[in-house]
Amino acid sequence: MDFMQKYAFTRRQFLHQGLTLASASLAVPAFLSRSAAALPHSAWGGAIPGVNEDRVLVVVQLSGGNDGLNTVIPYADANYYKARPGIGIKDDRVLKLAKSQVGLHPSLAPIKELYDDGLCGIVQGVGYPNPNRSHFKSMDIWQTAELSGTGDGWLGRFFDNECCGSGKGESGRLENPMTGVAIGASAPLAMQGRVVMPLSFESAELFRWTGGDAAKGLTDDYDRIARHGVPQGEADPDSNASFLVRTALDAQISSDLIRKAVAAKPRVAYPGSDLSRQLQMVASMIAAGLKTRVYYVTMGGFDTHSQQGGENGRHAQLLTQFGGAMKAFYQDLKAQGNDGRVLTMSFSEFGRRVSQNASQGTDHGTAAPMFFFGPMVQPGVLTDHPSLTDLDSGDLKFTVDFRAAYAGLLERWLAADSKKILDGAFRPAPILKKA
Repeated sequence: MDFMQKYAFTRRQFLHQGLTLASASLAVPAFLSRSAAALPHSAWGGAIPGVNEDRVLVVVQLSGGNDGLNTVIPYADANYYKARPGIGIKDDRVLKLAKSQVGLHPSLAPIKELYDDGLCGIVQGVGYPNPNRSHFKSMDIWQTAELSGTGDGWLGRFFDNECCGSGKGESGRLENPMTGVAIGASAPLAMQGRVVMPLSFESAELFRWTGGDAAKGLTDDYDRIARHGVPQGEADPDSNASFLVRTALDAQISSDLIRKAVAAKPRVAYPGSDLSRQLQMVASMIAAGLKTRVYYVTMGGFDTHSQQGGENGRHAQLLTQFGGAMKAFYQDLKAQGNDGRVLTMSFSEFGRRVSQNASQGTDHGTAAPMFFFGPMVQPGVLTDHPSLTDLDSGDLKFTVDFRAAYAGLLERWLAADSKKILDGAFRPAPILKKA
């Protein structure tokens, strides 16, 4: 009796048996059994050995270069108002932060509530040496954690080196295909490793295994294997044929789990914005128990060269969306009982210039603040604001290397070796509360 006579599976059975197939370890070929064991363990309550799955990182990317000076406002410095006579936020409208000389834009009242509740930490003056003011190059630098802006993503290297034992389990493949999930049309460079590629989708309804044209190569190969067996020399779990079958099984079960999770009714009301929609999806996946370590969401529109406005302009509208989404997200997590598991980091590729331009806007700058959210975060304004007079060609001089912020997250939250992942030693920024 040959291989496929003994284990006679049709494509229909393969595509529709789902978890039944995954759990039927005594009835499936060895390479399928190993594949099933490598799928998201939340499907049947298991865990990945050696990985702290309780801790989740959520990354919020603010694309376009958020104006840090009108987000975290140095209202106590008269130079701020001299530089921004038309778009500066009036002193009496700034949401002043306790024990500091800065405050938040009035549109960030929800962030102020999180701050007052001890759920928000702010690191000011974040940037890198020899800053690049190109959106694309600067974003590549942030996402690779390399000043050249080339190479793998910093989170991709984390996945490769930490989550899966250099990216591979006993089968030689990724142990959890949902280790990283990005909401969007394509996975961000930050999450792309050499071995691990994150899942990415714009909506759960579009994320499904159909067996259609996009899957034709996999289904054809599966049919070939079903008819003729695994080719000689490819019966081991690391073979190309085995990988094709595992990949299809991964896609089927991952899409089913995610669509089911996102379909659940949210526990709180979210504001009507795209960022809120993305974070609501993330909260639903966390509530469903998916063993995802990192979620990545993106909000655009921050390239405010003209008519930026002060309290009521375009920038204010963007900050309203950001603040409302973050507040609802942590209300949702708290209602789930998962708020203590989830740390959120927000960043933008650069800040804006100190002085407003002639179009009542701001041009590309350098250093800017980062926000960190969650009950595990050290609350407050954690670093001093950069000087508004000691400038680099009209731009702020960075005081905190962004890789120090990454090191703080990697070392203290994700329990990873930051030196290996960042290819260098950076003193971890004091983001988390002391143990």
